[in-house]
Amino acid sequence: MQLMKPGNMAVITQLLKDEPSLFATLKVGDLVQGTVIEKSSKTLLVDLGKHGTGVVYRGELQNARELVRGLTSGNPVHAKVIDIDNDEGYVELSLSEADKQRAWTEVQELKEKEEVLKLKISGFNKGGLMADVRGLPGFLPVSQLSNEHYPKVGVDEKGKILQALQMLVGQELEVKIIDVNSRTNKLIVSEKAAQELSAKELAEHYSVGQIIEGVVSGVADFGAFIRFTDNPVVEGFIHVSEIDHRIIDNPKEIMKIDDAVKAQIVDIKNGRISLSLKALKENPWEKAGAFFKEGDEIKGMVYAFTQFGALVNLDHDLQGQVHVTDFGGVPEMKKELVSGESRTFMVQSVKPEEKRITLKLKRE
Repeated sequence: MQLMKPGNMAVITQLLKDEPSLFATLKVGDLVQGTVIEKSSKTLLVDLGKHGTGVVYRGELQNARELVRGLTSGNPVHAKVIDIDNDEGYVELSLSEADKQRAWTEVQELKEKEEVLKLKISGFNKGGLMADVRGLPGFLPVSQLSNEHYPKVGVDEKGKILQALQMLVGQELEVKIIDVNSRTNKLIVSEKAAQELSAKELAEHYSVGQIIEGVVSGVADFGAFIRFTDNPVVEGFIHVSEIDHRIIDNPKEIMKIDDAVKAQIVDIKNGRISLSLKALKENPWEKAGAFFKEGDEIKGMVYAFTQFGALVNLDHDLQGQVHVTDFGGVPEMKKELVSGESRTFMVQSVKPEEKRITLKLKRE
């Protein structure tokens, strides 16, 4: 056996360092680039250089017909290897699979770079919105919508949620890719994530305790959204418990869209601003002991029912409670009390520190 000369070995070693691809072998699944040799209705022949000749057969040509239509001899083309040595001695290729794999690689890179993309919404379902992302099906869940586009309706109003999502079809939204998995064809995008950075920057212009002016942009069962007057891009949220010192059954009783309001910032966290209306109102509970005494006979309007009894609106923006045990049960209570009706009650106790006035219905 003839041994390789040291000089030749050194040359090969240097080639491996400088041009490792010269000695690389193809594997199924590899992406390759070649030059079109010949195109017919049945096959596309591709020069793969040191790897020989590749072929794309009719079925794959149909799958990638939009791409193939513009190809002529001498054009560069990208393909995916599906067989390294078929029965005819060609490297069998797929153009459509290569295009799809390149798209998955691209969206993964976009995710890693945290780039903001503009996508046109093409459809919707009960879970969110759909859009094309570099030729791949992307999904924008409802939970990943920005405050501006999040359906401002109650969680049980499914029909209205779908209507709100349908209104976004055809619109362009700025999003970030937050989850990519080519094996499961999962591509999740988020409008909320695309705005987080700017929201955090904007939040630096505001501080807890600051009073802002705004306009009601949405009202739901759990509170209201407020768009800031000085910067309409910024939106804060008032939880139902921060609307008034009284218990509010439905925020829509107090607020409606386009109402002008003043509110105080009570929290800034993760780019989200929480507001309070009641923080700017005098707390009536501080003087409750002066307004009502045990044994007083007073008028009040039945406001709402709970599992423990009934809430009664009183003068001075205060509320009292009638316990269900005074009636024997909820059905019996609702026979004697009617929501919205004014009745006479006796004050049993006043506990301002617990924000509680206990009442008893005065029966004739």
